[in-house]
Amino acid sequence: MNRIKEVLDRKGIKQIWLAEQLGKSYNMVHSYTRNKRQPSIDDLYKIAEILNVDIKELLVSNKPEQNNK
Repeated sequence: MNRIKEVLDRKGIKQIWLAEQLGKSYNMVHSYTRNKRQPSIDDLYKIAEILNVDIKELLVSNKPEQNNK
């Protein structure tokens, strides 16, 4: 899963703008933001660069949180 929609919302950026910058259709980017499709690693790096964020901000960790007890 990815956090592209969260980052777009936080930055006030529209999906259509990201689609234009990425050279993808709006439908493709919309699929990414709804986690119906996942971007390739190359596209994920491009998205991070376009949005000026670390790629880690676009990803959901697959490791469970550890409780320090």
